[in-house]
Amino acid sequence: MNYMTIQVQSITMLLAKKASRVHRHEGPPIVLVALKDYQAYGTLSNAGLSCHQICKLGDLPFAGVMDAAVHVLVFPWPRQGHINPMLHFATALVDAGLQVTFLHTEHNLRRLPQAPLPPRLRLLSIPDGLPDDHPRSFLELLESMRKTSSAAYRALLLSADAPVTCVVADGTMPFAIDVAEELGIPALAFATHSACSYLALLSMPKLVELGETPFPADDLVCGVPGMEGFLRRRDLPRGLYCTEQGEGDPWMLKLAEVTARSSKACALILNTTTSMEQPALAHIASRTSDVFAVGPLHARSRLTASASLWQEDDGCMAWLDSHEDQSVVYVSLGSRAVITHEQFTEFLSGLVATGYAFLWALRPDMVQMTSSTLLREAIGAVEGGKAHVVEWAPQRDVLRHRAVGCFLTHAGWNSTLECAMEGVPMVCWPFFSDQQINSRFVGAVWRTGLDTKDVCDRGVVERTVREAMVSDEIRGVAQAMAQQLRLDVAQVGSSSSELERLVRFIRELSIRSC
Repeated sequence: MNYMTIQVQSITMLLAKKASRVHRHEGPPIVLVALKDYQAYGTLSNAGLSCHQICKLGDLPFAGVMDAAVHVLVFPWPRQGHINPMLHFATALVDAGLQVTFLHTEHNLRRLPQAPLPPRLRLLSIPDGLPDDHPRSFLELLESMRKTSSAAYRALLLSADAPVTCVVADGTMPFAIDVAEELGIPALAFATHSACSYLALLSMPKLVELGETPFPADDLVCGVPGMEGFLRRRDLPRGLYCTEQGEGDPWMLKLAEVTARSSKACALILNTTTSMEQPALAHIASRTSDVFAVGPLHARSRLTASASLWQEDDGCMAWLDSHEDQSVVYVSLGSRAVITHEQFTEFLSGLVATGYAFLWALRPDMVQMTSSTLLREAIGAVEGGKAHVVEWAPQRDVLRHRAVGCFLTHAGWNSTLECAMEGVPMVCWPFFSDQQINSRFVGAVWRTGLDTKDVCDRGVVERTVREAMVSDEIRGVAQAMAQQLRLDVAQVGSSSSELERLVRFIRELSIRSC
């Protein structure tokens, strides 16, 4: 269908266009109002004119607005594992032609490296209500943001120089969706964890009713639809303190609560793909208004700026260059895991016993009651220079390096997707949250790696790493999944089609909110 566009910068210009025509517009049946920049749209709408009124002034049939008038605010939960996928999502919207504001907390924005951003993407921040030296536990941060950040967030939505026409908020923060809807701004929920984890959390009331709450036991659960034959109680999402009753875990209860609330948004966005999680997505779709599976988002992102809250040490890439293909074990337990010194010793001993070289991303705060200097010395003592340690690694570059043969991981969803995209076998040692169920899917459903949850023993580390490094079966399945994921994010792939459908949905919501 043909479109005619007009360029609008002011009411005066619009009226002049109208006066210059002798007859009523008789052009194409659909005319889009094109705005030279989204600040110009803000000027018109702040003068009290809706898109419909703008067209009426110009004596033009109204159909919609060009992307310059679509302004999406993306608001992640302020943790590394949530910021990463939502920033990739923001850049995908920018690539589709939309204006995007990405909302950090002030605490996190100060920690980010200064780097150029794509046009039409800007960063703003609001306070989280906590001092910089606060540990920011989940429940404390959530409560502080609900009380403090919500007011600043509301003020930002009301005073934006260009009106926000749609909000995409992390499902962890129901207040962000509620505030937007109270102001008449449509809001979508974004879930940064896997679809299987999201479904398990949605099913938590049923699990509690059945007495199938999270606990390190092998009893099969029946309360999560589609997973009755393989999901055990030990595989359910859980917090750091897991009791026999399960329902007493405050972290699990709160996360189940916010998940249920996020499912009531006008749509749910998931960083996954139907090829990996179609059954879970189908069950979620039956309990939500609409679901968009648009992942893996990092695979389509052109973002060159790092979103890491830790300084990435890219010196490890030269170390990898000196090794043969598929000869190195990459070790990273993510941004949140904290282990004991005894567990560190078991991991190190098991890795050394494999005989393989290994690269370990070891945060300074990861091992309880132990200085990072002592940890580095312990790893540096490994004979033959087979060990290399960094505080934080450029993970995607590491995983795609030819020398990496397997990934010993916490099975966080970002790490799982990044590893799957590169076809690298996994050895999973989950710590908490969705990592428990992700690792079960890796080992029992996708079969792209091995699940070692609830055990930290040097013998198990040695055996599972050796198996992941030498198993042609595991590597073949992992590489087949990687090939499928590349198809999913290709131009005509399922995830690309879902992203296009989502962009259309956002445009339609923005028109209705004008």
